Amino acid sequence: MSEGHNATPPGPSQGVGAAEMEKSPCVLGVIPLVYYSVLLCLGLPVNVLNTVVLSSLAAKTKKSSYCYLLALSASDLLTQFFIVFVGFILEAGLLARELPEAMAHSVSVMEFAANHASIWITVPLTVDRYYALCHPLRYRAVSYPGRTYKVIATVFVASLLTGVPFYWWSDLWRVRSPPTPLDQVLVWTHCFIIYFVPCTVFLVVNSIIVHKLGRRRAPSGRSGKTTAILLAVTTVFAILWAPRTVVIIYHLYVSSVNRDWKVHLAFDLANMLAMTNTAVNFFLYCFVSKRFRVTVKEVVRSFCKREEKAFRWISATSPHVVSFSCPLCV
Repeated sequence: MSEGHNATPPGPSQGVGAAEMEKSPCVLGVIPLVYYSVLLCLGLPVNVLNTVVLSSLAAKTKKSSYCYLLALSASDLLTQFFIVFVGFILEAGLLARELPEAMAHSVSVMEFAANHASIWITVPLTVDRYYALCHPLRYRAVSYPGRTYKVIATVFVASLLTGVPFYWWSDLWRVRSPPTPLDQVLVWTHCFIIYFVPCTVFLVVNSIIVHKLGRRRAPSGRSGKTTAILLAVTTVFAILWAPRTVVIIYHLYVSSVNRDWKVHLAFDLANMLAMTNTAVNFFLYCFVSKRFRVTVKEVVRSFCKREEKAFRWISATSPHVVSFSCPLCV
């Protein structure tokens, strides 16, 4: 999934002029590398905190929705590691794609698998909210911790399996020949898996949920907050991933990324926008849910207290640490 800088010279058999065969310039320069580095430095701690907070809420409430949000946070962590760090920063930025071909393709499998899990774990969350609001009497029968864990495990296994065919994903920045039938199948499969199918599910089910809420005079506060989180997460996803979906189809049929600097620029910006989705959910939860904000404060306070106790213990057992650290603490 990661796309780096094209460094492969044109093949002599491709009947294209020299001007057309030149690599499209990277208008943004090092900006993508800097952006992904900042995104990783911000996103990893935020998603770790998000995972801890949601673990606490899932343990306290035993609600399926928090379990799905916890799985979403874990998949966002995997996405940031495999795509942002390994793909964009390490492979494309620092190593300039100098990896053995088999290793690069294996990394692609993990990137697509993490991406699929990050997107598709929201689908059962959407269905869960549908049953909770539209069929409350049946909700307890269809949504309980045991089934939720099985659904989450199924999504992760299916994501890994659907990532395997993308071992043969072509490097969009290096391949100058016209797309092969396999390339077209993989690109369209990718677009359907990560955008068209889940967005269709979100649009249909969320429309039913909103219509149902509109007919109620006073929806439950907690149920309303969870539904608001769902609507925020799915809406932000649809907005942030739309440009990448459009650009990759445009690249496939109209103009190549590595020959047109405008498509090159659009693809860089679209990738950056899509990866932003892995770091925004925490802030959406904080904005929508008071319970989530309160739990964040409790987790942070608990962590600070443990750190304070550890520092006091070190200070009591190592007097020289006290003499060095006390001026800093003051």
